[in-house]
Parts: sequence; structure tokens; C-alpha cells
Amino acid sequence: MLSQFLFRKIDNAQLVVFRVFYGLLVSAECYGAIATGWVRRTLVEPKFTFSFIGFEWLQPLPGSGMYIYFAVMGTLGLLIALGLKYRLSALTFAVLWSGVYLMQKTSYNNHYYLLMLLAYIMAFLPANQDASLDAKINPNLRSQTMFNWIRWTIILQLFIVYTYASVAKLYGDWLDFSMIDVLMSSKKNYYLIGDFLQQKWVHKIIAVFGICFDLLIVPALLWKPTRKIAFVLSIFFHLFNSIVFQIGVFPYLSLALIVFFFEPQTIRNIFLRTKKIIPETKIIIPKTKNVVLAVLGIYFLFQLVLPLRHHFFKDDVLWTEEGHRLSWRMMLRSRTGRISYKVVNTKTNDTTNINLNDYLTKKQQRRVACYPDFIWQFAQRLKKKYTRKGENIQVFVENKVKVNQGPYKPFIDPTVDLASVPWKHFSHNDWILPSHKE
Repeated sequence: MLSQFLFRKIDNAQLVVFRVFYGLLVSAECYGAIATGWVRRTLVEPKFTFSFIGFEWLQPLPGSGMYIYFAVMGTLGLLIALGLKYRLSALTFAVLWSGVYLMQKTSYNNHYYLLMLLAYIMAFLPANQDASLDAKINPNLRSQTMFNWIRWTIILQLFIVYTYASVAKLYGDWLDFSMIDVLMSSKKNYYLIGDFLQQKWVHKIIAVFGICFDLLIVPALLWKPTRKIAFVLSIFFHLFNSIVFQIGVFPYLSLALIVFFFEPQTIRNIFLRTKKIIPETKIIIPKTKNVVLAVLGIYFLFQLVLPLRHHFFKDDVLWTEEGHRLSWRMMLRSRTGRISYKVVNTKTNDTTNINLNDYLTKKQQRRVACYPDFIWQFAQRLKKKYTRKGENIQVFVENKVKVNQGPYKPFIDPTVDLASVPWKHFSHNDWILPSHKE
């Protein structure tokens, strides 16, 4: 029964149309990152970047290298949209985007992670079999059908993202609307809507709508009677996010993904205007069935389990940040901190107070002040610097952190030498002080 459902042949119009949207949007994202100065601020101006732990070897290319890097990604996006050398273009883009994602987290965004996942998914889907230059050059490639599992892979991925995002909002600071107040307080100067966004009743609507939208949007889009209203609400939701939070092309990518929820013939009539050739009822069980099912099973098991890992860490993820990333915990907290680093020579006991301005950009300093992995990584970088000079050192920090509208509280144990402790990926780092929740 499952095989007959997943390997039923259906119209591929949804995938083909999304390929065009996807290619154009990632191209706009990459060229836009150059034009807006994001590449310069994030990857060129810093002396180094804070990569994901374990990927410290991934650092930006020198000189104009990162501008070229993003220009190449933007061009690959256009090739994806055109369907030219699609597999190579899509896979190369996925690898390059992964490189950017892993080499810096100062400007971390959950949407960057989602795009990385979609990039790899798209690279292995036959999205170039219609309305593409590849199909025009090689007519034998042309097809107007795809397996049903392709459509449901995209839908299930979105269901996981939205559902976890909704459940994550069910905590105190979101439910008492104080987190919305934090998010909107920086929008006071927005033209026309700035004052509107400061209203308490608006905060209540945003909080409740955010939970309900994330929880219900995928089922509402799947069910035909609610599909049109869900589509209208999606347009409102994502345009609101685009205007208020200015998060690049990702609201529009989310809207583009809605093509997978409408009837294929509707999508074909609107965007392709071509006649469907093969009926959707045809079932072909390929020899690779077991491989496909195994890969999808492992992938989605990972997607289901990874966002839950913070429950197995000691203390509250809002305080420790352990298990926060890759978990669809979006716009849930605001962190600020104060920190000072002290380097102690183990032989002479000489102490050096570190001036962060000598090492870090202002944005990097804000991250180092309140995120434990940044704090630890900078201590490791100081250790390497002094080791190269032949000095054995210890690194201590004095640090206080504020989460949302709470008070500043001590965050890192000032007696622990951060240069000597390893980073624990799968358990709590004990040098992070307890949150002492009341």
C-alpha cells in the first residue's frame, strides 16, 4: 500500500515550476548579499569568522574571494532556474551554500539551514525534465511525470519545520506576549507601521496567530476546502515577516513552496500552459525502491529527532543555548551580555586583559558576550595565538547574560579555564552556570 502511494506517477508541474522559483530566489539572495554589503560585513571585514564547532578550517576566502564565491552561487541559481546542467548546478550550489552556512554563525538564521536542506533535496530530484534547457537539448530527458514521494518529501519537510516552530512557541515569554514586545521594540522607527507594532493588542494577535499559523498551515493547505484561505493567510504572514523582519528571500521561498499543495493541473495551467500527457494513476515500482525508502526514512528520522535533543541536556535551552540550532526555534529569544576575558600565563602568573576591539567586529562582540559556543571558541583562539608565541596560558571570563526581558545573571563559571576544557556536543557543558529558574 505504501509503495503504491509513494511510487504512483503524478504530474511533475509542481516540481518544475518550483525549480524556476527556487533558482531565481537563491540567485537573488546571493547577488543581493553582495549588493547590500552582507558579504562585506559578515565575511570580508572580520579578521576571522566563528564557524560551527568542528569546521574551524572553513574560513572566508581572502581578498575578493567571497564576492566571487557569492557571484558563482548567484549564477548557479540562474542555471537552476533555466534547467541547464541542472544536476551539477544544483549540487554545486548546495555544497557552496553549505560552506557559507558552516563557516560563519554570527549572522545565523534558521532559514539558512532550511535552504541548505532544500538545496540538497532539489539536487537529487528530477526537476529538469520539463520546461528546461536540459530537456530541450536532450529530448530523451523530457518527462511530465514524477513519483508521488517527491511531492510528499517537500510537504513532510515543511510540516516538520512549521510544527516544531509552533510547539517551540508554547513557553512563558511567548504566551505572556513579552517576547513579541522584545521583537517589536526595535521596529519603532518603521515608516507608517512603527507605532502600530508597539500596541499591546497587536502583540497578542501576533503571538496567537504565530502559534496557530505554524501549527495549522500545512494541514490547511492540504485540505481543499481551506486551501484558498490558507494561501491568502500565507501571503499575509510571509509578507509581514518580509517587511517587519527583513529576512531576505525566505518569505518568498516559503510562498513558492505552496505550489506543491495545489492540484498539479492547476499549476500547469497557470504557469506552463501545456497539456498533461500521462495519467496520474500509473504505478511503477522501481528497482531502487528499497534504497529510496531507506534514505527517506533515515533522513526524516534525523529531522524528527534532532530538534528534540535539547530535552536531553541539563537546564533550559533558552538559557544554555545547547540544542537551540537546527531545531526550528525561530524568533524565540533575545540575548544580550557583558563579558571580559583574562589571559593568565601559567609560568609567570602575568595577567592580560583582552580588548575585544582588537579581535572582533561589533556584531561578533555581541555574540561573544552571550552565546556559550562563541565564548568557548574565542578562548580557544586566544590559546592558539599565545601558544604560537611559546606561552602556556589559561583563559577566564567574567560574564553576565540577559535573556528577553529578564535580569542580567552570571552565565559562565569564572573559575574555569576555558582554554583547557573540551566542547561537549552531546551533553551539557558544566561551566555554563545554572539558570536558577524560579
